[in-house]
Amino acid sequence: MTARATDRARYDRATAHLDAPLALVDVDAFDANADDLLRRAGGKPVRVASKSVRCRALLERVLAKDGFAGVMSFTLAESLWLARSGCDDVLLAYPSADRSGFAELAGDPKLAEAVTVMVDDVAQLDLIDSARAGGREVVRICLELDTSLRMLGGRVRVGARRSPLHSPAQIADLARSVARRPGFRLVGIMAYEGHIAGVGDAVAGRPLRSRAVRLMQAAARRELAERRAAVVRAVRAVAPDLEFVNGGGTGSVQHTAAEEAVTEIAAGSGLYVPRLFDHYTSFSGRPAALFAQPVVRRPGVGVVTVLGGGYPASGAAGPDRLPVPYLPEGLRYDSQEGPGEVQTPLLGAAADDLLIGDKVWFRHAKAGELCERFDVLHLVEGDAVTATVPTYRGEGRTFL
Repeated sequence: MTARATDRARYDRATAHLDAPLALVDVDAFDANADDLLRRAGGKPVRVASKSVRCRALLERVLAKDGFAGVMSFTLAESLWLARSGCDDVLLAYPSADRSGFAELAGDPKLAEAVTVMVDDVAQLDLIDSARAGGREVVRICLELDTSLRMLGGRVRVGARRSPLHSPAQIADLARSVARRPGFRLVGIMAYEGHIAGVGDAVAGRPLRSRAVRLMQAAARRELAERRAAVVRAVRAVAPDLEFVNGGGTGSVQHTAAEEAVTEIAAGSGLYVPRLFDHYTSFSGRPAALFAQPVVRRPGVGVVTVLGGGYPASGAAGPDRLPVPYLPEGLRYDSQEGPGEVQTPLLGAAADDLLIGDKVWFRHAKAGELCERFDVLHLVEGDAVTATVPTYRGEGRTFL
């Protein structure tokens, strides 16, 4: 029996009393993945990206491990909710236009001390000031550096379109604006190198593309390390008491941690290890989050149909954004239909061994987005469900 077949048998036994659709997290795999992130971080603290987890119980579990410190959130409403729930170090990773949220933040000393917000434009400071509604608390500010690799005089750009702040001079100018402005305190810098951390460099069956990605990433790492160090020097000249410099992502943990200028690493997807993180030379994780759909039809030889399953991930549309049938091994989508809103045909010899009511286990393309589909996660240890915990959705929190 293969390791995957053994896992399938465990998951089927653990959830035999539960009807699908359902989602689970393999606790042993989750913990092993957390330990691997810490190993790769080399002693630097790891801040957990909440959008890749979206379950408070699992955020609390990983934060209880020595080496993890703080949360990187994705909306201001989520940041305030987490802070009220007891998290005392929340870094909002994206600028916000949530005026009511900023009014709450500026009016509550505990929230203002716990939450740091992201800024890359003076206009965002103006919006915060206009939203204070009389609140006088000092707002903690982090500046985001654009990490994209620019070549041929800027005509070629590799990397996400995030912050407009690319050079040390640009980010230092904004740092001075924050320092001069009453009601704000500059405490951090963030730089997320998604083109390094979030792009697999060992794509199965595509050796030339994989080599090109590795060459690009090596060049991007060198360029960014030099520029990030210069940015930190420039900002520290304005704000000597800077508390943190955040960088990285699951796919680049050890490389980013090696930079002296970086004080902490961000990671989250590496806890669940969704399918988009299968193709890396830098690490190999264990799939920890899966969902099951029930077999409801047997249309013919070599075909079964499961209920639902059409859960595409965000990003540029393509086959890599689809969930993948994982257990039993050997199932594939019908190219004419793909995963559907209400039903999904699956083809392959393994289909003939499946009965009505059996579970087919899938892996989502991205990590936390799975939790937008399910109210609860069943935590499996060995071959038993040891706890059932709510997702953000299960707590009535759909932030985006």
